[in-house]
Amino acid sequence: MSIMKKIRDKADKVRKKYIPTFGEQHSKAKSEGKKTFKSTRDDTKKGNLEYSTETKAERSKAQKRMSNRERARVGDKSKQLSEKGAAFKLAKKSGKDTFTHKGKKYSTLLKGEKKKKLLQMPELSGKTSTKIKKIIRSPKRNGGIALRGYGKAMR
Repeated sequence: MSIMKKIRDKADKVRKKYIPTFGEQHSKAKSEGKKTFKSTRDDTKKGNLEYSTETKAERSKAQKRMSNRERARVGDKSKQLSEKGAAFKLAKKSGKDTFTHKGKKYSTLLKGEKKKKLLQMPELSGKTSTKIKKIIRSPKRNGGIALRGYGKAMR
C-alpha cells in the first residue's frame, strides 16, 4: 500500500508541474499576487484566454465599496437609471400625474398606489344629516354656528 501511495504522489507531482488543473493554476497565480493568469488546460484555446484571480465574493465586496457614480465611470450600468426611469423620477419629484417618454404617456403612480383625492366632506345620510343641516342653517342663531351646550357664549 505504501508503495502505491508513493507512486501516486510522484505521478501527481509530475501532473501538477506539466498539466495543472484550472484550480491549481488559479491558486498559484493568486499566491504569486497576479491579477490575471493564462490557462494551459484547454487544448483549443491553450494560453489565449486570460482569467482573473479575483473571486466572485471579492468582486461583489469591492463593488459595494464603490458609489453609483464610480460604477458608472467604470462602465457598470447595473445601478444606473434607464431613460424612462430618469423621466419617471423627474416627473414624480415635480408632482406630476403623468409623463411622456418617446411619444407615449405613462403614469407616475406606483403599483398599488391610488390617486390622492382632495379633502371632501363625508356624505351623511339619515337623521344625523338632517339634524346637522338644521343646526348649521338655522336663522335663529345668527347663521346657525352655535351648537347645543354652548348657550350664550356662541350667540
